[in-house]
Amino acid sequence: MLDQKLLGILVCPVCKGDLHYDKPAQELICLPDALAFPIKDDVPVMLSGEAREMTLDETEQYR
Repeated sequence: MLDQKLLGILVCPVCKGDLHYDKPAQELICLPDALAFPIKDDVPVMLSGEAREMTLDETEQYR
């Protein structure tokens, strides 16, 4: 499980915007960029090349 303090300081490496924690999917979501950054072994992988692009339907569920 991710530390709440860490979640409070992490931002999107692309736009520097806020991230949403999707605990079941183990991803950090950037809505403006429609990117999902994976969390592997409780460590966020904050590399744009490792992020997956989200569909419009996926981003709508977080709005």
